[in-house]
Amino acid sequence: MAGSERHLIKKYANRKLYDTRTSRYITLEGIAQLISEGADVEVVDRESGRDLTPVVLSQIVLSEERRGGQAMNGGGRSGALLDYVRSALNVPAAIVGGEVEKRRGDIEAMVDDAIEKALKRLSIPTRRDIVRMERRLDEIARRLERGGRGGASRSKGGARPAPATTRTRKAGA
Repeated sequence: MAGSERHLIKKYANRKLYDTRTSRYITLEGIAQLISEGADVEVVDRESGRDLTPVVLSQIVLSEERRGGQAMNGGGRSGALLDYVRSALNVPAAIVGGEVEKRRGDIEAMVDDAIEKALKRLSIPTRRDIVRMERRLDEIARRLERGGRGGASRSKGGARPAPATTRTRKAGA
């Protein structure tokens, strides 16, 4: 049983992966199988010794997703892979999800700003501009209504009823 086995995988420049425990080349599929059997896997660059485990695990998860693995259900080999990736990377899913949401919000804000700047350059009013104009028009309409009911009007001739104005014009003509 592979449960307690530790496999050191060396990645060569030609992208080949070599399992030092079994002394043979191994594929991403083979690494996925080791993980599903409970083996501990570490992948390093053969020349630099740099840890490539997160990159290779990401490739494995991606290939499983492309093949229609059961990762979405959290079951089967893909579920075991995702659990292993999470523990190997020491990154809780909530943190990753929160960071993705934050980045998406940042991108949306950048897009909104760019659109607003473009609209201003083209002299096209934005939604905010239109809302502001509607509020101002509503306020002007309320003032005119109050002025038309006999209240004091601030506009010239706006408070007088139309028939009186018409009669005055006819009489003066």
